[in-house]
Amino acid sequence: MAMTGVLRPGHAQVRVLDLEASIKFYRDVLGLVETGRDAQGRVYFKCWDERDHSSYVIREADSAGIDFFGFKVLDKATLDRLEADLRAYGLATTRIPAGEMLETGERVRFQLPSGHLIELYAEKTAVGNGLGTTNPAPWGASREHGIAPIRLDHGLLYGPNIAEVQKIFVDVLGFYLVERVLTEDGQTSAAVWLSCSHKVHDIAFAEYPEPGKLHHCSFLMESWESVLRAGDIMSMNKVAVDIGPTRHGITRGCTIYAWDPSGNRFETFMGGYHPYPDYEPLTWTFDNFGQGLDYPQRKLHETFLTVVT
Repeated sequence: MAMTGVLRPGHAQVRVLDLEASIKFYRDVLGLVETGRDAQGRVYFKCWDERDHSSYVIREADSAGIDFFGFKVLDKATLDRLEADLRAYGLATTRIPAGEMLETGERVRFQLPSGHLIELYAEKTAVGNGLGTTNPAPWGASREHGIAPIRLDHGLLYGPNIAEVQKIFVDVLGFYLVERVLTEDGQTSAAVWLSCSHKVHDIAFAEYPEPGKLHHCSFLMESWESVLRAGDIMSMNKVAVDIGPTRHGITRGCTIYAWDPSGNRFETFMGGYHPYPDYEPLTWTFDNFGQGLDYPQRKLHETFLTVVT
């Protein structure tokens, strides 16, 4: 499909309780590549196969959670158009100047009815993946350090009013609904999975009474074997694991959920099918949500519904 608007998830900024412990975790256990530190005390990371400067940013704070989630758009003209569309829809936007984040151009920020801050941007310095662009090798040394995911894949955010959130992503930003879980009464959506590409999801939302909550940021792995290897590395480093290794019914992805030292959940994820905008969305009833979450066990893990930051 032609990608002419929102391209992909671009970055997440996450709050951590102990910066040094978190740097060690994300660099040495998760295996992200540190790409910079700024005057605000933020530390920037990328996954080994990402070409832009950074996709995951951490800062020390008194509480864990997410500050904002950002998407890269095609170009500056697209950024201007989407900002105008957001304002026409009735959402206030803020322009954040280029350079406020390292190696990142102007960003357009707005708040969702779920309480989450979302950003759009068109420019970020390309630093490459260390393999070059002519006759490149399939992988380099960074792939062998820690868990070493390929890229930031998606986020799952918890908050209220996700029906309205879905409208904003579909009607304004050009996403489409891939899957949903119905509420117990079958009348509305308890959770939605949305895509701007032909990935099975680029962002997901679940209905939750408290606004602005992070369920997890997800990192893409190359294979089921690499997910299992990630589980070995988690165990070797005494990382607290939430769910998995297992397969989702929803998305068909294979997964492990675990927590960083601050209690922020992250996911090592691979697989999933390849939807297109003309596909009919898949629907899961609430009584089968357990199978949607953990297909082999058909178990709706209590932590999945209640533990957020």
